[in-house]
Amino acid sequence: MLEILALVYLCRKMGNLAEQKGQKRGVWQFYTVLAWFFGEIVGIVLAIVFFRSDEFIAFLPFAYGFAVGSYFILKSILSKKPDIVQTSFEFEEQSN
Repeated sequence: MLEILALVYLCRKMGNLAEQKGQKRGVWQFYTVLAWFFGEIVGIVLAIVFFRSDEFIAFLPFAYGFAVGSYFILKSILSKKPDIVQTSFEFEEQSN
């Protein structure tokens, strides 16, 4: 349950950053969800390979760690994109 709340929060933050960069909000939120689940799967698979255990609960910290890591990787990709140019109003450019 907490994972879902964290994912909703991170999707909102990614959507706000995407709007700031002039990108489509929904696309980057979808990428966030995909990256989160892909990171979880990679974390679980690597934990199974390295530890060779049947305890699923022991794999969850690795799954969440990789999921959060994938979010930060995606966020850094979006952060490197240029911001949109905001034009100012004409009355702001006039000097008295």
